[in-house]
Amino acid sequence: MQIVWHGHSIIEIITANETNILIDPFITGNDLTDLKIADCHPDYILVTHAHYDHVGDTIEIAKKTGAQVIAITDLAAYLGEQGVTAEGLNFGGSYQTDFGKFKLVPAWHTAALPVGDKAPRTLGVAAGFEMHIDGKVLYNSGDTALFSDMKLINHGKGVDVAFLPIGDHFTMGIEDAVIAADFVKAKHVLPIHFNTFPAIKQDPTEYLEQLEDGVGISVAIGESFEI
Repeated sequence: MQIVWHGHSIIEIITANETNILIDPFITGNDLTDLKIADCHPDYILVTHAHYDHVGDTIEIAKKTGAQVIAITDLAAYLGEQGVTAEGLNFGGSYQTDFGKFKLVPAWHTAALPVGDKAPRTLGVAAGFEMHIDGKVLYNSGDTALFSDMKLINHGKGVDVAFLPIGDHFTMGIEDAVIAADFVKAKHVLPIHFNTFPAIKQDPTEYLEQLEDGVGISVAIGESFEI
């Protein structure tokens, strides 16, 4: 499969049968992405939680493309109210596909979305995704702190690729993300959620150098890699 990092936490996955999966499409208002809404043609959109920099342009893209949105139940219900096709999962639950499955797993973080001129609306809690695609296991932790139950991802059998935030301030930082890579027994790790805002300024090279040789993945925004 092909994987593209589009900056911040935006991940695009193209499966062997050319199914397109888009995660946390924060495009509008994001100066550090190469992606444009017009370029998005997902079959599935996975949203880890209700913060604006993760919900992003989900509604517009889903309406334009008819993509199936998958998120935690409370957020999925809200997105469904906005006229998109949304499937709600809760922790431990899976959505089956012809190429594998998406399993919703916990994250330690908050989750609320501004709605119009009202105070932010809490829409469930933050989550991550354990993705079984084309015989590989991918883990997107979403925004999270380090927590010991990461060791339970894929029943402790390890993952082929982990997408882990390193920005600190709102999520775990570099030191904790190194431990997280070990907890999930990641063969490869792509750092995400850094440098988009001043508060999450980090040097990804510093993180990659602390991982075991061959584990860290270094790509520029818009670049792809295959597993």
